[in-house]
Amino acid sequence: MRTICFYFQVHQPFRLKPYRFFDIGEDHHYWDDYLNRNVIRKVAQKCYLPMNSLLLELIHKYNGKFKVAFSLSGTFLDQMEAYAPEVLESFQKLVATGHVELLNETYTHALAALKSKEEFTSLVKKHQDRIKELFNGYTPKVFRNTELIYSDQIGAMVAELGYEAVLTEGAKHILGWKSPNYVYSNAIEPKLKVLLKNFLLSDDIAFRFSNKTWADYPLTTDKFINWINAIPKEEQVVNLFMDYETFGEHQWAETGIFEFMRYLPEAVLNHSSFTFSTPSEVAAAVPAVSKIHVPVPISWADEERDLTAWLGNDLQDEAFDRLYEMEKSVKQIDDPEIQRDWGYLQTSDHFYYMCTKFFSDGSVHEYFSPYDTPYDAFINYMNVLSDFMLRVKQKTEEMKP
Repeated sequence: MRTICFYFQVHQPFRLKPYRFFDIGEDHHYWDDYLNRNVIRKVAQKCYLPMNSLLLELIHKYNGKFKVAFSLSGTFLDQMEAYAPEVLESFQKLVATGHVELLNETYTHALAALKSKEEFTSLVKKHQDRIKELFNGYTPKVFRNTELIYSDQIGAMVAELGYEAVLTEGAKHILGWKSPNYVYSNAIEPKLKVLLKNFLLSDDIAFRFSNKTWADYPLTTDKFINWINAIPKEEQVVNLFMDYETFGEHQWAETGIFEFMRYLPEAVLNHSSFTFSTPSEVAAAVPAVSKIHVPVPISWADEERDLTAWLGNDLQDEAFDRLYEMEKSVKQIDDPEIQRDWGYLQTSDHFYYMCTKFFSDGSVHEYFSPYDTPYDAFINYMNVLSDFMLRVKQKTEEMKP
């Protein structure tokens, strides 16, 4: 079996509105509804609707031989319901074909796996329930943690929750001489398959496609097929993992990205020995060649493929620690607005905006941030968190006999 596994991450955070120090204790609505709606509507027109339409066309054209997988964050699903129900309907049509797999993740795209097993489990189960509710009882078999963050211990938690496989980054410092084009298993729970992203081929599409200074520009289907045909015969799986917004948003339609995807299935099926498979199909059909040891968490981000995009500087660590100090108190409060805000404040994007890396990856962080500086992101978040802490304290006092 030689197969290509496409997985697309679909996520939009609830962005915070500008929240001043003087708003603390006065204004309990934190979310920039206008900005969030505008972003969703813009990306829906540029990416979600045209790309979903194209994928549906390709699935029908190739009678199910073309397959993909999605991980749809809960914050994305919530915003689709509120701002773009036609997008949600288009995803439902894709899943109904039987050739699109949905993955599970933490509901609010949170970093909880790094801090609290209890909260991590709660968010995973909430996401599972939401997928089942919106997609006709669908139950995911494969897990993808926020930002592809993975370690041996996180994998063990995923296995404990009953998943067959987990997706993560094919980080060079973990693989060494090994190839990402094999199936591996978790070092603690070998029954859990580990699928590793081929970041070179994935990033050729996601990041380099429109880069005219790239030595291999322009990327054509013929060129891509030559590259995968050159992969050694014994390497069975090419995992192409990327943000869905690659199509039409990060790489505009004018770059030819949609046409590339339109003709790629035909080129793969007719001019290579590869097929297309979903993650659960790969996990079921391909045996693990060995355990993969990941003692320290890895992610997809930046050159280091570590956690420093979200945690590690003083701003991020302060915000992260203050947030999770409230976990025990929040768990005891039966208030839907408190629970909603608690979840949305955990979204990894808030910490990404606080990243102070200004070297090779600094411009990438700036592109995704609505703030002028990481310090602005920190101050705004901490103002909101201060108000949230007051609300939690008040609710806790009210519960005392």
